[in-house]
Amino acid sequence: MNVQQKLEILADAAKYDASCASSGAKRSGNGKGVGHSDGMGICHSYTPDGRCVSLLKILLTNFCTYDCVFCVNRISSDIQRARFTPDEVVKLTLDFYKRNYIEGLFLSSGIIQSPDYTMEQLIQVAKTLRTEHHFGGYIHLKAIPGASERLIEQAGLFADRLSANIELPTQQDLVQLAPEKKTTVIESTMNKIAVRKDEADEDRRKLPSTPKFAAAGQSTQMVVGATPATDREILKTATHLYGQYKLRRIYYTGFSPYPDADARLPLKPAPLIREHRLYQSDWLMRFYGFTAAELTSEEEPSLSLTEDPKTTWAKSHPEFFPVDVNAAPREVLLRVPGIGYRNVERILSIRKYHRLLIDDLKKLHVRLKNALPYLIAIDHIPHQQPAADEAQPFTQLDLFAPLSALTGSL
Repeated sequence: MNVQQKLEILADAAKYDASCASSGAKRSGNGKGVGHSDGMGICHSYTPDGRCVSLLKILLTNFCTYDCVFCVNRISSDIQRARFTPDEVVKLTLDFYKRNYIEGLFLSSGIIQSPDYTMEQLIQVAKTLRTEHHFGGYIHLKAIPGASERLIEQAGLFADRLSANIELPTQQDLVQLAPEKKTTVIESTMNKIAVRKDEADEDRRKLPSTPKFAAAGQSTQMVVGATPATDREILKTATHLYGQYKLRRIYYTGFSPYPDADARLPLKPAPLIREHRLYQSDWLMRFYGFTAAELTSEEEPSLSLTEDPKTTWAKSHPEFFPVDVNAAPREVLLRVPGIGYRNVERILSIRKYHRLLIDDLKKLHVRLKNALPYLIAIDHIPHQQPAADEAQPFTQLDLFAPLSALTGSL
């Protein structure tokens, strides 16, 4: 099998891993080799200026010793297998980079022989690129759960970002669909990355020449819809992971059925809008001060599929509104539907000099249709609060817009 045939198989196999949408790392070229990373984004991600950037996203191999039911690359799956050598991945990366096809590399792998052996193979690719070819582009490596602390430390010295996938929302889900994997092992790897990064960052504050460790932090991926886990359980797990291991991002991937799948898996894919609502809720928790307990409840453990989670919360808390846009503190303004994170900062800045009118909000491109029922301005007082059952319809435009556009105006 030649390299081109391997690429077709292993690039297609890598499409199921979504935890590489942006880098957030800066790495300058040193004049000796090729490439640099500008920190604006990776892998068909939209930057703030609308630019789309990409990377070579492949598996080292789709051979795997594990038999995770939800994974098409599991050992019992009847698919065509392939395996790159580390040198082949290095050559592919450099060839694509020099042709201006990519801005970096995302490299994952099935588990072969053992977690340590697999991790060594991934590290060899990154080390060769960095030390022999002085590659300055972005590198994202999959951190294999169960790999030794020594190997995790090596990986972080060569990669901009590491990611150990949590896979499923709960330990019970893993028992059901991936019995060879354990939440404790996965989280132990996340903890190794978090501790080592904290140590490296502290050392760099004292001595700037200290080598960086996973400068863009770590991320993870969670498959949703393959098990009965509710949105409430998913967001609870997300809260724990963000707080405990300082993750930069959690990626939610709706389960998609594949041919000859196990009978324990759903026959229908998870609704794409559910994945979208989870991303919106995740954004609210990270940047808007919401908690998972506020966005769902024991009585309503699922997010609404017909309206965004901030609007749902606003309709269920009429006592909180209306909010005076000229007097409310930052944390209160962040809870007004239609006013995004950046516009809150702009509002706080503008009102130092004059009191805001509705026309001022229009100039800021606030979503007035969403916001007007919930705020007071110099020339506006809402007549009534919206009824709890007046859901805003979901549109295709909302779904396929860049994530930055979707979340920026929550």
